[in-house]
Amino acid sequence: MPHATNAGVEIRYEVDAPDAGDSDEAVVFCGDVGLGAWQFGWQHAALAGPHTAITPETRGVGRSDAPPGPYGVEALAADLDAVCAAEGIRNAHLVGYGLGGMVALTAALASSRPASLALIGTPPAGDAYNPAGVWADPSDPAAVEGSLSGLLSPDFRQAHPDAVSRIAEWRLTEDADRETYAAHRAAVEGFDLTDGLFEVTTPALVVHGTDDTACPVTAGETLAEGLPRGEFHSIEGARHLVGVEASAAVNDLLVGWLAEHAGDPFA
Repeated sequence: MPHATNAGVEIRYEVDAPDAGDSDEAVVFCGDVGLGAWQFGWQHAALAGPHTAITPETRGVGRSDAPPGPYGVEALAADLDAVCAAEGIRNAHLVGYGLGGMVALTAALASSRPASLALIGTPPAGDAYNPAGVWADPSDPAAVEGSLSGLLSPDFRQAHPDAVSRIAEWRLTEDADRETYAAHRAAVEGFDLTDGLFEVTTPALVVHGTDDTACPVTAGETLAEGLPRGEFHSIEGARHLVGVEASAAVNDLLVGWLAEHAGDPFA
C-alpha cells in the first residue's frame, strides 16, 4: 500500500487507475470523523475505472500514522496535498464527507491543486456539526449498531437490513479508536469558514440529506449560498450517510459533476 509523508506523518492510501496511475488528474476521497475507508465504497464503485481514484486513510485511521492529537483541519489538508504530490496529481477533484468536506474546503484555499469540490454533509463551520452523531466506539458493538439509527433513515434500515449489518461489521474493524476520534473532533471544533467562503472560488457541489441529524440541511444550504461557485442539491429523506442510502442519486450527481469539471478520463 503506497504512502505519502507530511511532516513525518505517514498517510497510507490506495490508488485505482485506468492506466497504471499515469494520470495527473484524479478523484480523491476525504474522510469523515473517525470513519474507515468503507465510507467511500458506494461512490468509489461508481467513479473508479473511468477516473483515477485515490482513497487516503485519514491520519489516525487504518494503517496511517496516528500522531498525538488534537488535529487541525489545516494539517489534514496538508496530508491530502502530500498524497496528491506523491502521485503526481495536478488536478484533484475532492469528494469530502463531513470533516472531509471541511478538509477539501481548506485544501482549496491553500492550493491550486483542487480543481473541483464535492461536499457531502458538510457545514461552513464546526459548530453546525455533531461528530458524536457520526462516530461510535468500535470496541463497543452495541454502540456501533445503535449509532446507525442516526446515520441512516428508518426506511433504508428497514429495506436493507443486510447492508446495515455489513456496515456495522466494517465499522468494528475499520473505524478509529476513541483517542483518534477526539483528535478529529478537535479539528471539527476549530473549523470556521463562515466569513471566508467567498474566498473559495473552486467549483463546489454541495449534497445534503434533508433528514441529516448530525449536520442539518440548513448548514449545507448556507455553505452553498456562501460559495461563489456553489451548487446545492438535497436528497429527500436521507440522513448523514446520504452517499450510502441514496447512492444512486448521489453517484448520478457526482458523475455529472465530473463530466462537467474533469477532463476526458479516456483521453
